Amino acid sequence: MATPLDYPQMLREVSLRVTRPRVSVLSAVHSHPHADTDEIIGFVRDDLGDVSHQAVYDVLRALTAVGLVRRIQPSGSAARYESRVGDNHHHVVCRSCGAIADVDCAVGTTPCLTASHDHGFAIDEAEVIYWGLCPDCTTTPNEQLSPQ
Repeated sequence: MATPLDYPQMLREVSLRVTRPRVSVLSAVHSHPHADTDEIIGFVRDDLGDVSHQAVYDVLRALTAVGLVRRIQPSGSAARYESRVGDNHHHVVCRSCGAIADVDCAVGTTPCLTASHDHGFAIDEAEVIYWGLCPDCTTTPNEQLSPQ
């Protein structure tokens, strides 16, 4: 697990210049998994003071492009960012409140994770999103799950 002392080196390793906004955004993503852009802007402003929306968007785009953060966007949700990259994990999303949690890659027989025909693509990732209700939103054990 990376610490704030690791962030400048992480940036250098992917040939990005170390700047206060980049370190602050990287720190926000590591500290607040699955935060959306507005939340990240708030965390960065708490850390640095005034910083533009565009600056944070640009940093997120750069960090995503070099693989230091991962952008996810479940259906009906704003884009969210996480620091857990490179392990092809999945997510579970609450239909009611939108909470998101990581789910390790499926185990056992997983026919849906192996494409029946790759159409010539070099497949390197499968994206799976599980939907349901989180414990806080579950009011009865047999509650019906319905899309919002």
